[in-house]
Amino acid sequence: MNTRLSLLSLALLLACAAPAFAQQQPLPEWDQLTPAQRETLIAPMRDRWNASPEQRQRMYDHARGWQQMTPEQHMQARRGMHRFENMSPQQQREARALFEKMRDMDKAQREQLREQWRKMTPEQRRQWTEANPPPPRPQR
Repeated sequence: MNTRLSLLSLALLLACAAPAFAQQQPLPEWDQLTPAQRETLIAPMRDRWNASPEQRQRMYDHARGWQQMTPEQHMQARRGMHRFENMSPQQQREARALFEKMRDMDKAQREQLREQWRKMTPEQRRQWTEANPPPPRPQR
């Protein structure tokens, strides 16, 4: 009886683990993907595109900018996105305000603002953010 139970448990474990093992194989190049695999990748983007006509230009510009980035810039952008996702809502608001303010500054002005920001207390940062609010977030 114990042997049967052990074999059944092992069979269940292998059945559950099989999909995980299958997913660890590297996927092929785009041209080698099946139509179903391509559809799985494209469908979310198509849905966002169709649902947000007012955001299409921003999405298109973002995609073009991403294509022009180097692999190092891609890694840096991903690290920044991860950091942003782990910030508190107040920190995210501050980051958006700083980003928007720095967008039109030259390198020296950006560095000066960064240095000023480092010296600010949390209360001073909150006041600065209120005086320099980030633009409204686009609806997704």
